[in-house]
Amino acid sequence: MDKTRQLEGIILKGIGGFYYVEAAGQRYECRGRGTLRGRGGKAASAGITPLAGDRCVISVYENGLASLDRILERRNYLTRPPVANLDNLFIVVSVCDPPPNPLTADRFISLAEYKGIEPILVLTKLDRASDEGFGDIYRQAGFTVIEADYTAGDEKREAFLEEIRALMRNRVSAFAGNTGVGKSTLLNALCPELARETGETSRKLGRGRHTTRETELFTLPFGGRIADTPGFSSFDSEFAEVVYKEDLPDTFREFAAYAEDCRFTGCSHTCEKGCAVLAAVARGEISPIRHADYVTLYNEVKDIKEWEKKKARHP
Repeated sequence: MDKTRQLEGIILKGIGGFYYVEAAGQRYECRGRGTLRGRGGKAASAGITPLAGDRCVISVYENGLASLDRILERRNYLTRPPVANLDNLFIVVSVCDPPPNPLTADRFISLAEYKGIEPILVLTKLDRASDEGFGDIYRQAGFTVIEADYTAGDEKREAFLEEIRALMRNRVSAFAGNTGVGKSTLLNALCPELARETGETSRKLGRGRHTTRETELFTLPFGGRIADTPGFSSFDSEFAEVVYKEDLPDTFREFAAYAEDCRFTGCSHTCEKGCAVLAAVARGEISPIRHADYVTLYNEVKDIKEWEKKKARHP
């Protein structure tokens, strides 16, 4: 086969050794070259498992076939769910039924911060209950918090939907949320076409509630892409990668203004005398709820050994 041209594109999904790539405004079905499976080639691609969201180089041949040649450098990636180069993680939290749980939200915020993904909170079911200050915890910490109130009138409803669309435009986004928080309702309001497309895909593949499946990117009509991420359908910790203790403080962004003033280098910000972060918590400048969640996460990982970290390396 003679090559006709090489193109840069983005992987939308991978199924059974085939990768579906959008490049130059077209969609190509590609086979992965041997170098992608670690048999020689450039180190940037050798041994890498291609993921939805990966930027890549493909070869398109005269007979219409195409091959996936190389994965370009990733800005970030997750192993569960498998997706690369996310820009936004929208964390959907209902204010009732189920009630909000700061620890589950902070677990995902911490992971997103560690991976260089912008976490954005979306509060739902505000027509049924008040958030009782939940949103203020995260506004104080410097996060965008959007109130999705469908009963506030057409103008306000369209305003919060457009705020979300603006954050998604020309970016790759994913939505996380427990069953029952209103994630499907939100996605349907944002883009009915997308809701139909993802639903039809699920039905065609016979996807059940507990079926494991790969991530797929869908293109949004208003610009940008959304990752259909089955691993984010639950806030269960089994889906989250570990943020180790040496990196954890940097994933709580409000600590940064105080951490350099701690008395001891390497302060864990959990119990030390002379800790500037603890002093800020005592003054109310850092939320005690956020700090308590930080301590919980720190205690979960503080005893992980180096060999255990190496065992958990990624694609």
